[in-house]
Amino acid sequence: MKSKKYRIEIISNQSVQDDITELLEQEIPEIEYTVIPVVHGRGRRAKKLGTTIWPEQNFLLFAYTSYEDALKAKVIVETIKKKFSSEGISMFCSEEVNL
Repeated sequence: MKSKKYRIEIISNQSVQDDITELLEQEIPEIEYTVIPVVHGRGRRAKKLGTTIWPEQNFLLFAYTSYEDALKAKVIVETIKKKFSSEGISMFCSEEVNL
């Protein structure tokens, strides 16, 4: 029987992208992920549209992992949030569903 997979999504300011990916690769060496490098939107704190008025931009990283690795990713995101408390950093996790 195939073990369950979990989709993790990390949305954050581009300024911390390297910090997040480096820790993910360090703590979960076998992780395979996709990065969408420019994501515009509005979160709780501010708009990030890549314009002169709203210059910042986000990135989106997603990966399918085991439950244990999803928990590791959560700890990594919490660590980065503490280090960069003024940046908007969010992580979402959902169980994989094959249709």
